[in-house]
Amino acid sequence: MSKEKIVAAYEDLADSYNELIDHKPHNAYYDRPNTLKLLAGVQGSEILDAACGPGKYAEVLTSMGATVTGFDISPKMVAHAKRRNAGSGYFFVHDLAHPLDMLDDESFDHIVCALAMHYLEDWNSTIQEFHRVLKPNGSLVLSIEHPFFEFLYFKSKKYFEVESVNATWSGFGKPTQVYSYRRSLHDCIAPLTGNGFYIDQLIEPKPVAEFEKRDPRHFKELNEFPGFIHIRAIKKPLEFKYKT
Repeated sequence: MSKEKIVAAYEDLADSYNELIDHKPHNAYYDRPNTLKLLAGVQGSEILDAACGPGKYAEVLTSMGATVTGFDISPKMVAHAKRRNAGSGYFFVHDLAHPLDMLDDESFDHIVCALAMHYLEDWNSTIQEFHRVLKPNGSLVLSIEHPFFEFLYFKSKKYFEVESVNATWSGFGKPTQVYSYRRSLHDCIAPLTGNGFYIDQLIEPKPVAEFEKRDPRHFKELNEFPGFIHIRAIKKPLEFKYKT
């Protein structure tokens, strides 16, 4: 899959994404509340917002007393994040698949990465970098598309393979072809447990009540079968790591 296709899709989506992100049901009333409830001890903390999009998570976390550093592969998304968080935070253009050489070891209390890991074919190097920049016992909070949902949605025949897939998004204005990778549940968990983390919480979320007012059909569907998974992974202390 061409990385340029992923960037092009988000450059096309950036303006409408930014306009709709505050109240678009899947983001505002499904992903965001379930991700945020896994972030404990936010006040006074340093947080890395990986694949920050237009900076909505940064805006919320800053309002909770955190200091946020964010990056995204889309220059337009980063521009929106800077405007949305004017006067606070630090935002830059960067590819999630590349090393975070500009960030120091053990410099963040938490990392949040919302609905972005499925754009990577291989998670291992990214998870290793997350581990490096997290403080001991720091948390990595991920939201990802549910592997079982994706397997059914893309009508896959090869559950255990990492597959390149694509879908047409129409919820952000003009239809946009978005490319990503589908993988098994094992291939979502193993890069974490194999690179210095343990799973502290795993949630198959349900939408909050506000979702039903705006999109009753999907509210019903998401209460019957999950679209996302939310994971909190903790960086193992050294003594714990050596015992395993």
